[in-house]
Amino acid sequence: MALIGPGFGLFHDFDDMDIDDMFGLGGPSGRGGGGGGNAFRSQSFHGSSPSHGLGGGGKGGGLGGPVRQDPPIEHDLFLTLEEVLRGCVKRMKITRRVPNPDGKGSQKKEDKVLTINVRPGWKAGTKVTFQREGDHNSSTIPADIVFMIKDKPHPVFKRDGVDLKYTAKVSLKEALCGCKVNVPTLSGELIPLRLSEVVRPTTQRRIPGHGLPHAKDTAKRGDIVVTFDIKFPDSLNEPTRQILWDCLP
Repeated sequence: MALIGPGFGLFHDFDDMDIDDMFGLGGPSGRGGGGGGNAFRSQSFHGSSPSHGLGGGGKGGGLGGPVRQDPPIEHDLFLTLEEVLRGCVKRMKITRRVPNPDGKGSQKKEDKVLTINVRPGWKAGTKVTFQREGDHNSSTIPADIVFMIKDKPHPVFKRDGVDLKYTAKVSLKEALCGCKVNVPTLSGELIPLRLSEVVRPTTQRRIPGHGLPHAKDTAKRGDIVVTFDIKFPDSLNEPTRQILWDCLP
């Protein structure tokens, strides 16, 4: 799928590559690739970019005096919870305009691949900035390309920081009499959770260490927080209603 960056060209989301075996617990070095130099300046692990002094209003030397920088080009980069758990590599292909080498002032289109090393535990709001990778021309400084990390909705879990929220469906009988619930994990494992006490709509149970890793210390992980959706019967016949009336406090 191609997404158009305003005033820039095309973004193509290339293939993902698992990096579990390429990096240790600390993940990659925190640098982005994409053509050498200082293309990848900074990453923030707390939802804001420490590269705030890089863009907008940059000045260029020379006889022409101050030269403005084109405004940053921002693009959302959605990650699955599985990618946040393990880390991954994202390759984003951009198409930009650059001067022709003929010296006549004409321009041509150029494709370039920007590589983002996603570390385990990255939060939504993390910004990855590639300096001056926008269109190149003689009148302005090229724009910075900024990718904003966002969580892709998951069919099973909801993210809450490093914790994962899971809703287990139980019948009224199971809620009152006890049962066993198999709780899924991002790794595909099922963890049995035994419920011997009465389960209320406000009941929560935690499964420690099966959530998402902490960005600063990937050896630490959050929990799975289990809540319960209790299925009530649509109707009761009179004998059943009388039995429940006599049995329940």
